[in-house]
Amino acid sequence: MSSNLAGEIDPGMSVLLEMAEERSLDRLLNLVVTRVAERSDVALARIWLIRPGDICSVCRWRKECPDQTRCLHLVASSGNPRSEPGADWSRIDGSFRRFPIGMRKIGRVAVSAETIVITDVDRDSPWIANPEWIDREGIRGFVGQPLVYRGDPVGVFAVFLRETPTEGCVAWQRVLSDHAAAAIANARAFEEIDRLRTQLELENEYLRGEALQSQEYCGIVGASPAMRNVCEQIDLVAKTDANVLILGESGTGKELVACEIHQRSERRDRPLVRVNCASIPRELYESEFFGHVRGSFTGAVKDRAGRFELADGGTIFLDEVGEIPLELQSKLLRVVQERQFERVGDERTREVDVRIVAATNRDLKREVAAGRFREDLFYRLNVFPLEVAPLRERAEDIQPLAAHFLQLAATKFGRTDLRLTQANVLELQHHTWPGNVRELQNIVERAVITSRGRKLRFDLPRDESAGAGRLEFERAASSDAATEVVFDRDLKRMERENLLAALKATEWKIYGPGGAAELLNMKPTTLSSRIRRMGLKRPV
Repeated sequence: MSSNLAGEIDPGMSVLLEMAEERSLDRLLNLVVTRVAERSDVALARIWLIRPGDICSVCRWRKECPDQTRCLHLVASSGNPRSEPGADWSRIDGSFRRFPIGMRKIGRVAVSAETIVITDVDRDSPWIANPEWIDREGIRGFVGQPLVYRGDPVGVFAVFLRETPTEGCVAWQRVLSDHAAAAIANARAFEEIDRLRTQLELENEYLRGEALQSQEYCGIVGASPAMRNVCEQIDLVAKTDANVLILGESGTGKELVACEIHQRSERRDRPLVRVNCASIPRELYESEFFGHVRGSFTGAVKDRAGRFELADGGTIFLDEVGEIPLELQSKLLRVVQERQFERVGDERTREVDVRIVAATNRDLKREVAAGRFREDLFYRLNVFPLEVAPLRERAEDIQPLAAHFLQLAATKFGRTDLRLTQANVLELQHHTWPGNVRELQNIVERAVITSRGRKLRFDLPRDESAGAGRLEFERAASSDAATEVVFDRDLKRMERENLLAALKATEWKIYGPGGAAELLNMKPTTLSSRIRRMGLKRPV
């Protein structure tokens, strides 16, 4: 048999073994076209693969393209130029980098999944997309083979010959194409396995870093009307994929709410990735969100996946989203709207399936009005707003939260002998909690560390306490040594009597100078909340 590709079947079967061993798709494709182009009678060997349409707006074949959802992408090319020595025929970014499926000979092979052989280019000139090139290079024949795997076409393998193709040539290319299609499927599978393994390693690394922070949260603690309302809203939205914007002061537990939304959603088995937008340096936002490729900037020593990529299939929590610089919000808007992004320094567009939960302590409507936050991004994030009330407006939650944090801290620091007394609870309830739940947790942890014996003693800032409202606490605390416990009904009665005394002394004036809030050294909103909670009404 002839060693010529245009002649009988080539006995050199080593290329098939090389193809079977190659796991990289790019190297595999280049291997096929390079080995075929080594033959003296081959002018050009190329492979196109069927992929989604991506450059339709600038494609030269746009007007002739019947379907812009997918097309043939040129992925490998190799040849032997004669009319222009030194020309680079390995480029895949030329005029034929995309080809509509069904158009001309290449597209026809893809749509029919049948071999097309041209033995007389003059007679078959209607099939030729570039007749001038055919003449210059002395092309006499063409063989286009479909790449078919398990009955589905995946692409086209085309060879332009300077000799008339024989039956042996066509048969050999059929064998080569069948093996190439299987090798392409295998290479894609290996690359997908590598991608999933890399993603799993990244997720594990991320989740290990989050484990200690997450273990403290085992559900929402509190049964106040405000927290019951939050839980009802979580139940409503969790099973949807709607974007959620959590509003509330710093330290109210917005991150915990985001965690509950994720845990009650269909995405619970995929990652919940947290991003503190306020802690990211301006120059690293893109890299942190979308990742980067090696060498894209100083310090980028290896490829790195961004937080959106890590969250693929799960939920991403953008804490303090109002801190994102205005000039970078357009890039965030794109991934929120289209679920597409590029790593820094990379041209490849990646797609992600993420559920976005954002949180902020800012008034984003005011930020939009001031031109500091994009209005379109605000509406994309604010599909389902959910507000978390400050701790001072849900005093009923202070006791269960303090008990919860005490249990965690006691275990952490080995102080399981400490107990939370009613005097402790009363002291905590008379604090205004500017730092909210986070402040409560810190104060409980500090008390566990500093308290001696079995008595739990809190170090609360005096100027933030409830002024005259501390009177009842001090009375209770003074008797703490003798009784250790003040019954809950007595605490409620003392608090009620104290508020009534203050309201009576100020003739039920709550706000402003000389009002009850000022007398009690309490915020008016907090006082109003307690009046409603206790059902207090001004005498007629």
